[in-house]
Amino acid sequence: MKKLIFIFSCLCALGMNAQTLKQQGTSVEQIVPEGWEHQEAEGDLNKDGIKDLVVLTKPNFKENMKTRDDGYVYNFNKYIIAIYFGQAAGGFQLWKQYKELFPADDEWCSIDVDVSITEKGALNIDRDFFASAGSYGTSQTKYTYRYQNGDFFLIGQEDREMMRNTGEMTTVSENYLTWRRQTIKDNAFEEGKKKETWSKLPKKPLEKLGDHEL
Repeated sequence: MKKLIFIFSCLCALGMNAQTLKQQGTSVEQIVPEGWEHQEAEGDLNKDGIKDLVVLTKPNFKENMKTRDDGYVYNFNKYIIAIYFGQAAGGFQLWKQYKELFPADDEWCSIDVDVSITEKGALNIDRDFFASAGSYGTSQTKYTYRYQNGDFFLIGQEDREMMRNTGEMTTVSENYLTWRRQTIKDNAFEEGKKKETWSKLPKKPLEKLGDHEL
């Protein structure tokens, strides 16, 4: 009986391990479990001349999924961002993964996330928020991080909000290297409404990726 329990425990452990991101691999297909939504971006993040990999994925754990009467399936699992550094011998090695960067979706509010790497090796994380009920507002935020001193630090952020009923838009861009803020007010339905202002930001220590929810 004890032997059967031990074998069952091992099988359960193997099943759990199969539903996690791999520590290393030569491609995103080797790293992400089958069936998980995912996208990836490649570029040299740590300036060592070797291509790195950023994986954005959403698990398909059934306890966080819901099917509507019309058959549409909601995936309320949270996004995961994982950063893999390229190895001189080939392949990618997991540096760190972030499981709590974004709140989970619900039936009325959805979050879409994209990742990209610039030519200079900065990591961009784009987050779009949309509410299908309770608000006319939509918002998009772009976070820009740079790898330095052993971690990823926020060096810029752009927030854009729009009211779907009036067309009013506000875009705020903050540069944490120059400590300046640009604010643009505009209207999607009317021309000639654009107004741009600049201001200084108070200097403070740069935030690290994962310091707070995005």
